[in-house]
Amino acid sequence: AARPNASLFVEGVGFWMPTLAGWPAARAVLRGEQTASSTISARPSCALLAPTERRRAPDTVAVALEVAAEACRNARCEPGAMACVFASTHGDLAISDYMCATLAQTPTLISPTKFHNSVHNAAAGYWTIATGSSEPYTAITAYQHTFGTGWLTAATQALADAQPVLYVAYDTQAKGALATMALSQGLLGTALVLAVEESANSLA
Repeated sequence: AARPNASLFVEGVGFWMPTLAGWPAARAVLRGEQTASSTISARPSCALLAPTERRRAPDTVAVALEVAAEACRNARCEPGAMACVFASTHGDLAISDYMCATLAQTPTLISPTKFHNSVHNAAAGYWTIATGSSEPYTAITAYQHTFGTGWLTAATQALADAQPVLYVAYDTQAKGALATMALSQGLLGTALVLAVEESANSLA
């Protein structure tokens, strides 16, 4: 059971956006040590995935796996060795727009691959496949409160189970008609490894 006034420790951080590709670059900008790059980086390579899955993976999966892997590297822990929480406000909005448009106009031409990637837990599923993990995962959304709700879920799970938890949050740009309702721009992902015991890797 969780202890009263228990603390959580951040053991590793992952971060990616097109102009801040990786936590070291983001940390330097947040500290005011340098300005953000004007160069737009290509999406992460999904190195954890086998070539077949890598070709099929959408941008949301690529960035989610990139930051999850970076957080695990920084925490010096084995990817897939802990429970995880994946949070995304809308999942992959570009694929959702494609699905809606195709179903409305030419439903027999729907792509099985696109359909496969349209589910909200796609990134979490790819992560468990890529890492061979059999640990439990949660995929969560709470509209504009998604990041906080996901963090609270991961923190509660870490404290309740007294085990480290990987928290991954990501979102992408809205497309088509959905963009009039979902004000989401760009591609962004971040991840934290949360633990209940302080270690030599603890950052906060």
